[in-house]
This record gives sequence, structure tokens and C-alpha cells, in this order.
Amino acid sequence: MLFMIIEHFKNGDPAPVYQRFHEKGRLAPEGLKYVASWVTPDLTKCYQVMECSDRALLDEWMAAWSDLTDFEVIPVMTSADAASAVAGNQ
Repeated sequence: MLFMIIEHFKNGDPAPVYQRFHEKGRLAPEGLKYVASWVTPDLTKCYQVMECSDRALLDEWMAAWSDLTDFEVIPVMTSADAASAVAGNQ
């Protein structure tokens, strides 16, 4: 399953997040896959797509970053999967 993660850097400060990432990596548990990410031009938010079959893995990853980032999690699907789902309902 794919998840769109919206990370709100605490105090609008990305520096601690990037410092930890540089020192420790993504801290993703086995089975959680990073797909892609984008950061807003003001460097206060990151939009990230992650993939896993067990939501608990995503929760474990977020716990490792929760002191630096507040999270919003939105389950998503690709546009191709959405088109197939719609076509199947017709």
C-alpha cells in the first residue's frame, strides 16, 4: 500500500531533520520502502511517498522522527490503479 506522508517540520526548522538523516539515514524498518519526496520552497514541509504492506512499519518509522516532525498520513493509489478501479465499477 502507498502512503502520502506530509511532514511538518517542528518550528518550521528542517535542519534537525536533515542532520539526523545525514547521521543515521532514513531509519526505515525492513519492509518499508521510500518512493519519492518533495520539499516546499520555504523548507517547512516535506511530501513523501512510502510503501509497505503493514501500516505498523510506517508507525514505527514515524515514531523515530516524531520529536522533529509532525505527520499527516494519507493512504493513496497510483492514477493507473484508480483508473482500473473506476473501470471495474462501470
